[in-house]
Amino acid sequence: MTHPLGAITRGTTNPNRLRRVDNFIAYRCGDLLRAATEPLVVDLGYGATPVTAVELRGRLATAVRADVAVVGLEIDPVRVDAALPFADPPGLEFRRGGFELAGLRPVVVRAFNVLRQYPEPEVAVAWRQMTATGALLVEGTCDELGRIATWAVVEHGEPATLTFSARLSDLDHPARFAERLPKALIHHNVDGEPIHELLRALGRAWESSATPFGPRQRWLATCRRMRDDWPVRDGPARWGRGELTVPWPGTRSGRSSAADRPDPRGVSKAF
Repeated sequence: MTHPLGAITRGTTNPNRLRRVDNFIAYRCGDLLRAATEPLVVDLGYGATPVTAVELRGRLATAVRADVAVVGLEIDPVRVDAALPFADPPGLEFRRGGFELAGLRPVVVRAFNVLRQYPEPEVAVAWRQMTATGALLVEGTCDELGRIATWAVVEHGEPATLTFSARLSDLDHPARFAERLPKALIHHNVDGEPIHELLRALGRAWESSATPFGPRQRWLATCRRMRDDWPVRDGPARWGRGELTVPWPGTRSGRSSAADRPDPRGVSKAF
């Protein structure tokens, strides 16, 4: 095997930390996995314990197809050895590997809380490496308990969408998403950048959607208001989970920017 590409992460993890993104993967990638001859998913950088990889396998096996396979990859061989007692091949395995994916050809790659430690210019390189064989990449970050999260869907090395996700009972304002943006965007949350414009619009929509009927109804109203000016994806079934997905906002200095945004009147409301 070639030497794993990447650096060892901090390794912090918690049970149910990635439940939100797991449910999104089942929704967004379910058809891809059902159609695949070999429905393989790679969980890259699962951390000091394998709990989130175990949960990912269980959720996909229940929601998508029973024979889905998950391989957890870690650069640190100590973490791989510690995870082996939890393996249940062929459905769940653990191996040493990095951005090169240990030579595997998965349908989907989940890489969460991995790239935040890297310099921003290295993110695009890692995206290209993880999608080189055609895999769909879901890459993002969340807080320690998974209550606030954002993630990108990356295809062929290019980001396609950005998703915000929150436990709505804990969401006091969408500004909280700013500290959990993907690495490719977090340093661009300044005046003049598309992501800053997007977060400001989300904040205004939230502030104008106050309701006595609770946080879920407020979030639904926020998403409806956002759809007036932004090409918001999906509809109430996903919004009610505390999600909002939009085309990738990009940066002024790099890939697709707000100036390249499709007219929301011409964008489908579903994937």
